[in-house]
Amino acid sequence: MTTPQHTAAHPSWTSMAVDRMRVELKEFLRSREQMIFIFAFPMIFLVMFGSIFGGETLGDPPAGEPAVTFAQYFLAGMIATGILNTGFQSLAITISIDRDADVLKRIYSTPLPATAYFAGKLAQVVFVSIVQIAILVGLGVGLYDVTLPSGADAWLTFTWVFLLGTAASVVLGIATSSLLRNAKAASAILTPVVLVLQFTSGVFFVYTQLSGVLQQFAALFPLKWLAQGMRSVFLPDYFAQQEIAGAWEHPMTAVVLAAWFVIGLAVSIKTFRWMRYDDV
Repeated sequence: MTTPQHTAAHPSWTSMAVDRMRVELKEFLRSREQMIFIFAFPMIFLVMFGSIFGGETLGDPPAGEPAVTFAQYFLAGMIATGILNTGFQSLAITISIDRDADVLKRIYSTPLPATAYFAGKLAQVVFVSIVQIAILVGLGVGLYDVTLPSGADAWLTFTWVFLLGTAASVVLGIATSSLLRNAKAASAILTPVVLVLQFTSGVFFVYTQLSGVLQQFAALFPLKWLAQGMRSVFLPDYFAQQEIAGAWEHPMTAVVLAAWFVIGLAVSIKTFRWMRYDDV
């Protein structure tokens, strides 16, 4: 008689992606520098600018409508830039570090599918972004009496803007990581890029107060539309008159963010590197 052979079942794609997400979260929680950048950076800016300008009002509200404080306006911008920082800047830097340390090389040699690896990265970014947004909203409400939207439509808008903005930021972070030849220069290269986008996308200033040239420049990139989408959630409807088109432009926001997602995905697929440049 022959004894039956028992073979271990191969793990499913879902289980591998979940396991990878756990690894990514553990690595994030163990990296104090990364946690400080992701959580403390927007919190410091919110508290600092809120303390200085938080009580100032923007625009002239119609009769019976609440005035928009700078803190209310600034919260929407900080949520948008937090999504970009987590999905784009931080992800590009951490992937570059993993490549230089041969972590990606070792992952590539394992049975872990590339799609499961990236799914783990995406899940980690979504989780961290949700926690970051909750902290920012808590600070805004607790320190500066920021008013949260009460209607279901506003939260539905928040959901699709958040998901589209996160997806675009993640693929752009992955694509950018392959353009960085080494991790040491990653922060020095990306930080000025993000700062320029923040100052031209209506995060720190009312967008219409910027010059026409800066407005046109910012409109080419996702942060402007991500911030505008968040303003449509946290600001009253009448404040849409302060936008260039005099409206929140939800269809255009969706189109631009989706277009950047497609661009980032195409570049990621074409250029992503598992090995260091000096290994080739």
